[in-house]
Amino acid sequence: MGPRHSKIHSMSDSNLPEEVLLQILSSVPATDLIQHCSLVCSLWRDVINSPTLWKLKCHKMGYISKECMRTPKDWKQFYYLSSKKKNLLMNPCAMDGFKFWNIDENGGDKWAIEESPGNHGQEFPDKDVTKYFVTSYGLCMKSQLINLKKMGYRETLMDLVQPDIVIRDWFSARRDCGCHYQIHIQLLSEKKKPIKSFNPEPVSIEQWSDAQWHKMEHTFSNYGRGVRYIYFQHGGQDSQYWAGWYGVRLTNSSVTIEPEDLTI
Repeated sequence: MGPRHSKIHSMSDSNLPEEVLLQILSSVPATDLIQHCSLVCSLWRDVINSPTLWKLKCHKMGYISKECMRTPKDWKQFYYLSSKKKNLLMNPCAMDGFKFWNIDENGGDKWAIEESPGNHGQEFPDKDVTKYFVTSYGLCMKSQLINLKKMGYRETLMDLVQPDIVIRDWFSARRDCGCHYQIHIQLLSEKKKPIKSFNPEPVSIEQWSDAQWHKMEHTFSNYGRGVRYIYFQHGGQDSQYWAGWYGVRLTNSSVTIEPEDLTI
């Protein structure tokens, strides 16, 4: 028996009060709780399976904000989804050039990357975002295909829980040129057949706009069983057909799997 398991068993034999045990176990990593600690004895198993433990872990990790208006249906599930939350899109802010992106359309003078704010542009709301992708006078589209299993999201989770899939994308125009923006999202099956789609009408920004950054956002909920991939595609072009890179600017795109929203 290894030293860690010996320590665990010595703790289980010490008849700790349940309140003290709860505080101790709330500091143990979730994987160890489930794979090791829950096997120690029935008391530990019951504490680990209790909503109280996972509620405490959520508070310790800062997953519950002051704006929360209600409590999760399942604290353990809420903790799990909160701990795994990350942007599933790679290289969303052009820091690595076009790495991880598939170029589907490369019209006009092709895709380019520029430093924010760029000519006739506005600073991005987040100071950490310093670059953006920019389109030309011909249609420019790029995409990524997200494999949910490879990202750590089990089939049972996607089928039974169906956590929210949240899409966010930021786009802007130059002041001196109008542009068109479009986005296409599909939730795909194992055989890459569409299950749900988000295909809004293209957005047009007129010439001499304020060049502010706009956010496109969509949430997929209750989308059904079988979702295994997420296809993300966006792009556009300028509306004046000027040579160079006067089309829509794109950055800070994200696809996240999120716990239930407790602020509404």
